[in-house]
Amino acid sequence: MNPRQDDPSRRREEIEVKIPCEDLGAIREKLRGLKSTPRTPVHFESNDLYDDPEGRMRVSGRVLRLRRAADTALLTYKGAASFAGGVKVREERETRVSDPEEMEAILVALGWKRRFRYEKRREEWTFEGCAVALDETPIGNFVEVEGDPRSIRRALVALGLDFAKAVPYSYARLYAERRKTDPTLPADMTFK
Repeated sequence: MNPRQDDPSRRREEIEVKIPCEDLGAIREKLRGLKSTPRTPVHFESNDLYDDPEGRMRVSGRVLRLRRAADTALLTYKGAASFAGGVKVREERETRVSDPEEMEAILVALGWKRRFRYEKRREEWTFEGCAVALDETPIGNFVEVEGDPRSIRRALVALGLDFAKAVPYSYARLYAERRKTDPTLPADMTFK
C-alpha cells in the first residue's frame, strides 16, 4: 500500500497506523473534499495466512499471506513489527501471483498450512503522500494510513482521526482477541 513504490514486488518496509472508524462514509467524503486521489474502488479481499506445522511464523510475529482481490493475487511476507513514534514499522515483501490456486498448492506442498482467513471490503485513496485504506470487516470498520510518520500524522489530522485510538494489532490478532470474549465466532474472520 506504499504509494512511494507502485510496484508491489519492490516494497521493503511498511509503516502504518490502523484506527477503528464507525463511519467510513464520512471519511470518504472528507477525502473527496480534500481532493484526494482514488486508487481503487470498493472491492472484496480474501486473505489467507500460512504457517509451518509448529506455528513459528505466528509466534515470531511474522506473516506469510496470500491475498485474492478481484483479478489480482499477491503473496506477501511481513517481518515482525516494531513501533516507532506510535506507528507500526515492519519489513514487507510482496509480489504478484498469476495463479493463486497454484500458489496455494505450492505452499501446501512445501509444508505450509492455511491457519487463518480474513475478509474485508476495501477502497484505497492517495492523500498527503500516504495510502489511505477504508476497510469494512466482519468485526468493524477501520482506516489504515501508510506512509512516512509525518505524512501519516498530517493525514490523520486532516481526516479528523484521533491518533491516540490507533490499534497496534493485525486483523488476525484483533479477531483472536474478539474470539476470546465471544468463543461462538467462527475460526475465520469471514462475512456471512
